[in-house]
Amino acid sequence: MSDCCSSNNSSCDSGKDKKSFPRKSSCPVNSKDYVAVPKKTIIHHLKAPWEKELSDEQYYFCSDSDCDVVYFGLSGAVIYKNELRTQIGVKEKNENVLICYCFGVSTAAAKKNPEIKTFVTQKTKENLCDCETQNPSGRCCLKDFPKQ
Repeated sequence: MSDCCSSNNSSCDSGKDKKSFPRKSSCPVNSKDYVAVPKKTIIHHLKAPWEKELSDEQYYFCSDSDCDVVYFGLSGAVIYKNELRTQIGVKEKNENVLICYCFGVSTAAAKKNPEIKTFVTQKTKENLCDCETQNPSGRCCLKDFPKQ
């Protein structure tokens, strides 16, 4: 399991590839800068990963809710929302989509029961999460919880 959400690290560092790539890159659609995401995250969320050849480059996660691009590569390769089997919580305006993919927590559930965040925080400290793979952003979900 990745240490991206361990108690020693408050956010995932998904830029750990064997080659040296920029930590951030601009989305080819909205031109905003976004951070790197591991390929294993993308493969986990693709509808048919066996049909999508990912080039040997760094990919990035576009979190803009108004942009249909979810992942993009330095070469201009893009992966759109409709190519994924997972609904991307930050890209949806529906409170029933997940904000915590490791434990199946929706925004609505987190708003209704603030103790859920306490649970997720504790399990994260115990390294019982897998945000790097489960969360489409490749990062810890705790920052995505509604402010109480």
